[in-house]
Amino acid sequence: MKVPFLSFESMHRESHDALYNAFDEVVKSQWFIMGERLKKFESEYAAYSTTSHCIGVANGLDALILALKALDIKEGDEVIVPSNTYIASWLSVSAVGAIPVPVEPNSSTYNINPDAIEAKITSKTKAIMPVHLYGQSCEMKKIMAIAQKHNLFVVEDNAQSQGATCGGKITGSFGDCNATSFYPGKNLGALGDAGAITTSNDELNRRVRVIRNYGSEVKYYNIEKGVNSRLDELQAAMLSAKLPLLNKWNHERNIAAQQYMNELKGVGDIVLPVVAENCTSVFHLFIVRTNQRAALQKHLTDAGVGTMIHYPVPPHLQEAYKELNYKKGDLPIAEMIAESALSLPIFPGITAEEITHVCNSIKSFFN
Repeated sequence: MKVPFLSFESMHRESHDALYNAFDEVVKSQWFIMGERLKKFESEYAAYSTTSHCIGVANGLDALILALKALDIKEGDEVIVPSNTYIASWLSVSAVGAIPVPVEPNSSTYNINPDAIEAKITSKTKAIMPVHLYGQSCEMKKIMAIAQKHNLFVVEDNAQSQGATCGGKITGSFGDCNATSFYPGKNLGALGDAGAITTSNDELNRRVRVIRNYGSEVKYYNIEKGVNSRLDELQAAMLSAKLPLLNKWNHERNIAAQQYMNELKGVGDIVLPVVAENCTSVFHLFIVRTNQRAALQKHLTDAGVGTMIHYPVPPHLQEAYKELNYKKGDLPIAEMIAESALSLPIFPGITAEEITHVCNSIKSFFN
């Protein structure tokens, strides 16, 4: 049996008619940028996120950058970021001239450890960027309390956790100005690059809309130096077609994750994911850890099982950040995760038989 790491087949079969109808409507409308389909999706995703506003942009990285720009984060400022994250979180901080200040994760949940944040706050700190990694909400109640105590902005990176919650409140609704990605592989994925910002602050909503459109509110009149980062009509329509199925697809991911938990409990040195108290996960990824990752990954490949490593090199050890002068050993928890984490197949439509094949293949490796 072959089990791909990711398959869109079930999702796109289920949403096929809605996607094709959406495409047809956009083509017939002859309106492709900043039109009614964008407004419709922005309204729908704001409602889903329980925020007052959603602003569609070109991609997830742009969403983070524009959120920071709207908050006037600038050169010389510091932004608290997780040490364990995809590099986009750090790149957005660098893009506005600020300095990413890493905080280690909780070694069980892999998300930023709230108890380690305050030690990294200085007079230059302007914001905290919690990243809801692998599908699980960060411990937002604690993070928001720290931000309020120190008068800091919060920018959530919600690219991997659309639909997750903390204390019953959905991710992407806690912070001042929050970013998400609709890259095709996300839980809610477009058919190309796409992203959005969510906020309940009217002025931040206005500011982001200006920045994303060349710094303009009225065509050809530019009130600041903006950028071109707009979610196009076609991708907005595709996302509107898929959004009604997101909670169902997230539920399917949770069923798959629970089967993995049951079948892999106590197998070899496998470390299973842990969800923080009062938080939920939508299992964008199912991460296990093992000290025998390379050998296990090869064994699974030979058994027809697709896997990936998220992420083999933490941001502080990337050549792109050599000017920060971090060295191996400086952020040991992030480095441990990078050296031992392995992502197993999980996606809507994965069957119980496919998961059992993955688990049996892992068991045969350790036996």
